[in-house]
Order: sequence, then structure tokens, then C-alpha cells
Amino acid sequence: MDSTETTEFIRVCALTDLPVGTAVRAEIDDTPIALVHTDTEEVFAIYDECSHAAVALSEGEIEGCTLECWLHGSRFDLRTGEPTGLPATVPVRVYPVEIRDGDVYLSTVPHNGPAAAGDE
Repeated sequence: MDSTETTEFIRVCALTDLPVGTAVRAEIDDTPIALVHTDTEEVFAIYDECSHAAVALSEGEIEGCTLECWLHGSRFDLRTGEPTGLPATVPVRVYPVEIRDGDVYLSTVPHNGPAAAGDE
């Protein structure tokens, strides 16, 4: 990111709308995002499409800090977007999240590299 750019966060939902242990799909500026609330009560945002099979990651299983694609079992690290299990080999975009006054805010500027799936 250029030093002159600023990262703006937009409100997505109330934290209470995202129960612990769930992933939900959100469309932000026509971009599918999976919001994930882990069992450790951390919230992550990841591009909601598996880089291997183009299916919604938000329909997958959460385990620790990973999200598993329901179709072929690829796993993605929620912090980095990196695949941690085959058959996926290409990372997916991850987006910064902030919790403010009980609401979930998301930056539309991903914080991982341009090689990640989700480049439009």
C-alpha cells in the first residue's frame, strides 16, 4: 500500500449477528467476504471463494484459525489466507477487521499479496 493511501473501515454487522464458531457470507462492494468468528472469539474476514474450486468458503468448517472448504477439504489460514491443506495451492485474500463498540468493521483493502485469489 502506498503511504498516501488510507485504510477505511466500514461497518458490516453487529458482533452479536456473528455467533462464535460460525462463518457468514457478506457482499461488500460486490466482493464476497466470509466473516468468521472463531471459538477463541477472534473475528476474521477472508475472500469467500476457494482458490481451488470456486465454491463458498463460508459454508465450510472452522477449526482453530483455519477454514476448510466443504467441497474438497482445502484449508486456509484465516490470518494469512495461505492454504494449509491440499488441493488448494493459491492463497485467498484476507481483510483487516476491527471490533468497535460491539460492531464488526472491515477494511476493503486486503492485507495480503497480489498473488492471492480474489483479484478482480
